[in-house]
Amino acid sequence: MWAFYNGRTQARGKREGRRRQSHTEMAHRLLVCRIWTLSVKDLRCLPASTSSFSTSLRSSTTPLSLLSPKRTLPRSLPHTSRREVSFNVQDHEDFTERVINSELPVLIDFHAQWCGPCKILGPRLEKAVAKQKGKVAMAKVDIDDHTDLAIEYGVSAVPTVIAMRGGDVIDQFVGIKDDEALDSFVSKLVGQ
Repeated sequence: MWAFYNGRTQARGKREGRRRQSHTEMAHRLLVCRIWTLSVKDLRCLPASTSSFSTSLRSSTTPLSLLSPKRTLPRSLPHTSRREVSFNVQDHEDFTERVINSELPVLIDFHAQWCGPCKILGPRLEKAVAKQKGKVAMAKVDIDDHTDLAIEYGVSAVPTVIAMRGGDVIDQFVGIKDDEALDSFVSKLVGQ
């Protein structure tokens, strides 16, 4: 009986080993394929020359880098210096720069990781902000990480949403609102 059980266990171990090896080989093939695809795309971006590729590399006076900043992005990926519409506040200096000194009106979402209503409101707020197509920004402030900001703005419960334009508080609410009320709140901030 023991020999039969031991034999089954060894066979199962061999199958698992082959399966693991199979997954590893597949991952390796996918990685090689991905690197090859990137390499071919990068080679297409190199300057064209009448001589062969290797000759053009050797005769070049400046070293070529596939990751050089001189390469241009495809037209489908516009290269702009616009900031993201929704962002997490990193520190007080970041808050001052990106919220108080912002040219756009800003919604400030004071939330906490442990707050259930915050997890419901956050995505709905982002959706309402996205409808404005860049006319308003949204700053997310975790009160556990930035207690000083929460105290400074009188946040006593979460979620608290503050609307700010030109560094001045325009409006605010505490708790959850329905989608229609959120759209109205954001539109009021934008001035529509």
